[in-house]
Parts: sequence; structure tokens; C-alpha cells
Amino acid sequence: MTQPPSTVFLIDVDNTLLDNDRVIADLHAHLEENFGAESSARYWDALEALRTELGYVDYLGALQRYRAEESRRGMSDSRLLLISGFLIDYPFAERLYPGALDALKHLRRHGPTVILSDGDVVFQPRKVQRSGLWDATDGRVLIYVHKEEMLDAVAQSHPAGRYVMIDDKLRILSAMKAVWGNRLTTVFVRQGHYALDAQAIAAYAPADITIERIGDLINFDFPST
Repeated sequence: MTQPPSTVFLIDVDNTLLDNDRVIADLHAHLEENFGAESSARYWDALEALRTELGYVDYLGALQRYRAEESRRGMSDSRLLLISGFLIDYPFAERLYPGALDALKHLRRHGPTVILSDGDVVFQPRKVQRSGLWDATDGRVLIYVHKEEMLDAVAQSHPAGRYVMIDDKLRILSAMKAVWGNRLTTVFVRQGHYALDAQAIAAYAPADITIERIGDLINFDFPST
């Protein structure tokens, strides 16, 4: 049997490797430009309602709800199809943070890199593929509804003596640390609106390592495999 690596690096996507706040801002602008502020607001209402029900952001599922509502208001399906095209064909590779791919390359010198993300089973994988992150991690991609609740599955898919989790949410890092303890090194990346929310940060203990941007990872050496 092949000996498991000593360390596996688990890396979040949204606002960790990829500027998802910028993606959302572009979608806001697209909706308002093509459908107006009032109609755009109804889409975001549908998205938040679905997030409450499912526990994750489902852009395409919200679009289905939005479609039903807007169709009752007389909007044509052909216009709505433009929104799905915007989402599916979005240039995610252009939204990678500077240094994101260099950081993954640096980590690979010390152990396997694995994308560990929350999301749906259609749009989130599409984002990972079109951004180039799927290929950058050789297809080692895990996407769950609540990744912090799936650590047994993570360990089964990618066994290792130790793990490093890199994320923009202290809540996620704290939940994983509570389960894995010293087996896990947490890295908090202060990017995106969640990472800059002072109230959210104050609610949790600091991560083992805090960096200001994902590109800063190249300055850290980790135990080799």
C-alpha cells in the first residue's frame, strides 16, 4: 500500500483563491443593467431565501425561483436565459487573486493540495473548472453543503497524518479545529467581506496562522511529505 502523505493542504475557493465578492458585484451590475434595480432586488431576495433553506448559496436555484416570479410579471424566458449564460460562462480565471496559483504551486512542494469548498453540485464545480483551480489541484476537489461537518469523508478521501486548512472564514476554521485539534493547522486569509467583518472575527479564537492575502503563503514553509 502507498504510504499516505504526512500533510495534505485543504484550500477554500470563494474569497480565498478567487475574488467572489467581485463576481457578485459583476452579477449585481449585470442584473441592474439588464433588468432594473427592482427586478434585480427580487433575484437577491430569492437567493437569500434559498440560502436559508439549503445552508449554502445556490445561484442557479435562485434563478429558477426568480424565473417563476418574473414570468408571472411578464418577463420573457429569452431574457432570463441571458442570466444563466452570464453565470455559466463567467470568466472565473480572471477573478483569481494575484498569487493564487503561485501559492498552490508552493504548497505542492510540501504535500497534495485539495480544493475543499461549500456549494451546489453544478455551479460550484463549474466555477472551480473555469477558474483553472481544478487542473491546478489535479482534480482533487471536494464540494459539500457544510464542509466542516464532513471531516471524516475528507480524511477518507485524502488520508494524511496532518492537515492544513486555508480559508477566509474563522467560523469554518474554528469548527474544524474543534474536531481535529493539533492534527490541523489553520490558516486565516483576510480577504473578502467575511474576513473583514470585525464582529465575526471577534467571535472566534485566532487561527494558527493569519495572512493578509493568499499570495503571502509562498513565504511559509510547511513540513514536507
